[in-house]
Amino acid sequence: MRRDTFLHSLVAMAAAGVLPGAIGAAHAAANLKMMIPANPGGGWDTTGRALGKALQETGASSVVYDNKGGAAGAIGLAQFVNASKGDPNALMVMGAVMLGGIITGKPPVTITQATPIARLTSEYNVFVLPANSPFKTMKDVVEQLKKDPGSVKWGGGSRGSTEHIAAAMIAREAGVDPAKINYVAFRGGGEAIAAILGGNVTVGGSGYSEFAEYIKAGKMRAIGVTSGTRLQGAAVPTLKEQGINVEIGNWRGVYAPPGITPAQRKATIDMVVAALKTKAWTEALQKNDWTPAVLTGDEFGKFVDDEFASLRATMVKSGMV
Repeated sequence: MRRDTFLHSLVAMAAAGVLPGAIGAAHAAANLKMMIPANPGGGWDTTGRALGKALQETGASSVVYDNKGGAAGAIGLAQFVNASKGDPNALMVMGAVMLGGIITGKPPVTITQATPIARLTSEYNVFVLPANSPFKTMKDVVEQLKKDPGSVKWGGGSRGSTEHIAAAMIAREAGVDPAKINYVAFRGGGEAIAAILGGNVTVGGSGYSEFAEYIKAGKMRAIGVTSGTRLQGAAVPTLKEQGINVEIGNWRGVYAPPGITPAQRKATIDMVVAALKTKAWTEALQKNDWTPAVLTGDEFGKFVDDEFASLRATMVKSGMV
């Protein structure tokens, strides 16, 4: 076969999506850089590393991870926007927590300066008690909250995280001023887990997958989930079941930096979508009890805009901003 004919055939096959593991010429042997704007051990860290593994399964030659925690992801976001501009091989994990942090913290750099690629997963939060807690149920926690709001120490992600918002909503539903809740923000899931296991907080909140092994081992007692119906495979009552009209979901996605071309953005979207079809990603979904919630490109961008407005309205109503 002549060389030009062979190359033409390869191009045609790639365009048709029939090249095994094809992820776009721009990324075929890419050394990818993954910004994880949180400390190790939490949901963003788990998501970023699971996605990185899946990207390598589709053909990326390597993935380098950069954990930069703090300010609900705003510190990592600022570094990503300023240092990775125009880099088609850079990605950043983010989610609902970042939007809440932007609303409360009002950082100089915002998510609209980066390039939306794809929403990946959706997840609900669970509230847990340390195994040796004197409280046994969410009702016990709420009763104590009514007596002395400051005595109930809520532990979770950064200020503005979905568990922070949920705690404020629970207080509001209980007739307690949300501004009086005693919320302790942690820079990463590992810190929050250590605080809960050590009894340094009254009640902890996070995505169910982050606490699942500790709940199963009896080291944490799950007392409520923020979903509308019970999570599959988890015998934990919803807040609504317990007479607390609170439902709020979490989601995670991935962005590219500003300044990439439309062609580079399309190649990145195609690369991520291909990664989401791999065995590695499927195993990550099962292991972490994540619900697939794929949305790409401009549709994802519109979702983020709408979610920002919705979260802000909820936070204003709950007295957080």
